[in-house]
Amino acid sequence: MVRNFEGRPLPPEIVERLLANARRGPSAGFTQGFELLVLEGAEQTGRFWDVSLPPAERDGFRWPGLLRAPLVIVAFADERAYRERYAEPDKRSSAFRVPWWLVDTSFAALLVLLTAVDAGLGALFFGVFRPEAVRAAFGVPIRYLPLGAIAVGYPAPDEPSPSLRRGHRPAAEVIHRGHW
Repeated sequence: MVRNFEGRPLPPEIVERLLANARRGPSAGFTQGFELLVLEGAEQTGRFWDVSLPPAERDGFRWPGLLRAPLVIVAFADERAYRERYAEPDKRSSAFRVPWWLVDTSFAALLVLLTAVDAGLGALFFGVFRPEAVRAAFGVPIRYLPLGAIAVGYPAPDEPSPSLRRGHRPAAEVIHRGHW
């Protein structure tokens, strides 16, 4: 996860590859119940930051280089799409043991992150600070839940998150082979 970016734009073919790969992830019932708001360039990303992290609140923001990312993709989940899909004759189920709209949207976001790294870029998945303001500023219908945003760009020298000091949990605590 990169929190400091150069401001230079990304080649259009890389942006299209990020978006194409996001659409190829697994999807429960092939519902494809996610939407991506793609914000490119200083005008669009600046508008995102102005509503989600207003200039008056940026003093002391730990990662000001995050605001230089030339691409921000906001991933939205659509629960209604799954409820409608699973009411169709080939599915006929309204019992969701797992909220697939969140899972599938997360898969799409992860594919953007992996594609960015594969292309030699930096990326960061982060929560949308003011989801209602972002929704209003970009005309997003209320039915779409902003799951998170992904900043993508060329990485600049970065300070790793202090959370990394925690380290990875030992494999023996996470991986259970054959039994718990």
